[in-house]
Amino acid sequence: MDFLAAKSGLARGYGLRVWRDQWAPHEERLRAIECLDMVGLADLANRRAGELSGGQSQRVAIARCLMQDPGIILADEPAASLDPSAGEEVMEMFHRLSRDRGITLVVVSHDMEHAQRFSDRIIGLKDGGIVLDGPSSTFSIDQLRGFFA
Repeated sequence: MDFLAAKSGLARGYGLRVWRDQWAPHEERLRAIECLDMVGLADLANRRAGELSGGQSQRVAIARCLMQDPGIILADEPAASLDPSAGEEVMEMFHRLSRDRGITLVVVSHDMEHAQRFSDRIIGLKDGGIVLDGPSSTFSIDQLRGFFA
């Protein structure tokens, strides 16, 4: 997919099988730009996917998800492969999307700081069972680290 522009990839992710974004209906192209804007990438809509950074590629993937107008997003370690700054941006963006658009997020993370800062609720799993469940505000970072050490 490196040869596709970011907005073309969004149109494709929306279920449209096209090789060029100009083949997508006008409304879907506008929606793609809107979704890229939601993740802060509207200015890079025509940039080739292979020219995007890891954090930008992650945000394009999130915009592709937003094209489907989800009620829930499942994210497995969304910041794990990113540098710390890009990881913070992605987590802040998820938090904002959840708050502003009413999207439920289920995020798997081994980053206790992210879990505590960006989650309303933390459910901890260990050895296949739930060992921790409650509002994130009830747990300190030290408690979370100690529990999963």
